[in-house]
Amino acid sequence: MEQKGNELKIVVLGGGAAGFFAAVNAASIHKNVKVVLLEKSNKLLSKVRVSGGGRCNVTHACFDNNVLVKNYPRGERELKSAFSRFSVKNTIEWFESRGVNLKVGADGRMFPISDNSESIIACLLEEAKKYGVEIKMGTEVIRIEKLDIGFNLYLREGNKLETNKLIIATGGSPKEESYNWLKQLGHTIEKPVPSLFTFNIPNEEITKLMGLSVSNVKVKIVGTKLEQEGPFLITHWGFSGPAILKLSAWGARTLNELNYDFQLAINWLPIYTQNEFKEKLLNNKKELGNKLVINSKPTEIPARLWGYFLNKVQISESSRWADLSNAKLSLLLNCLQQDVYTVKGKTTFKEEFVTCGGINLNEVDFKTMQSKIVPNLFFAGEVLDIDGITGGFNFQNAWTTAWIAANAVC
Repeated sequence: MEQKGNELKIVVLGGGAAGFFAAVNAASIHKNVKVVLLEKSNKLLSKVRVSGGGRCNVTHACFDNNVLVKNYPRGERELKSAFSRFSVKNTIEWFESRGVNLKVGADGRMFPISDNSESIIACLLEEAKKYGVEIKMGTEVIRIEKLDIGFNLYLREGNKLETNKLIIATGGSPKEESYNWLKQLGHTIEKPVPSLFTFNIPNEEITKLMGLSVSNVKVKIVGTKLEQEGPFLITHWGFSGPAILKLSAWGARTLNELNYDFQLAINWLPIYTQNEFKEKLLNNKKELGNKLVINSKPTEIPARLWGYFLNKVQISESSRWADLSNAKLSLLLNCLQQDVYTVKGKTTFKEEFVTCGGINLNEVDFKTMQSKIVPNLFFAGEVLDIDGITGGFNFQNAWTTAWIAANAVC
């Protein structure tokens, strides 16, 4: 697969969101340039397909870039300038101008109105076809050789492809050795570790409440300053939901250093101070003395969870409020606002994994996404040391950096 003649060529590595967006935009902007997209697997746009439970969480309805960048544990400063070039508003306009209208969910996440990721995939495939992007699947680059102008790409099957310009959008990888071929070009790799994962709590009674959600809790890694607040989900293996996923993102490196073995403190009622909730418990004892505790919870938490807490502090279902000693009330208070569990391990959904780590951001010019070390080499998406919390932020990084690279590549 040798390049023929002096044809100007852009090669994009990676058939995910960033790679596809870079390829179709490069082809539409630079119409006299051949654009080739290489994907090492036999699947295209895998994360796009599974994102949002198959609905594709395209972006997030956050139109203030100063607020938007706060959703990125890594890359906040660099993305602020990047979003000034291609923002959430630009993403919406890009897809809607191609017939894919988006809608906003209650939590700000944005989806195609079809609620089907295939709408996004079909749009990108149609753009690739319209502008003549050549797509080669099952094609893995194992080494890149710098030339005076351009690159030789050595493929696993033994062939070689020459290109003038190269956009790398290969995504994140949990294995540091996966970046060796980029190290060989002179780039520094920030150690990759998982981000956006759930917590495993083996042999804990609370997992029997699997499927139960709480609208707002505060979670904290004991012994650190790491804490987050938000919706929370109990699963059959442990804890999940936005609060946990955000905590895993902001604490990605710390939790990796702890080998995912740590204490998690949960405040199930962050809307109250300890004194405020203590008063509520004392008022219940005073005003609801003859009522069963199990049937008269003092706050809006799920009934099954209330029952779990009563059992945990050994308050029987036949207990009345008047029966509770101050010591029992203190135990209940601590259980609801300083509940502690031992986390041992994590669960990462392989199709949707996000990596903390990648190309050092100081080595990339975010006005163009071009390498500061290797001319004519560009980066887009999660191969960079950028990652966002859940909610469409990682896709927005992909669209933005890919669009900038596509514009600047020629």
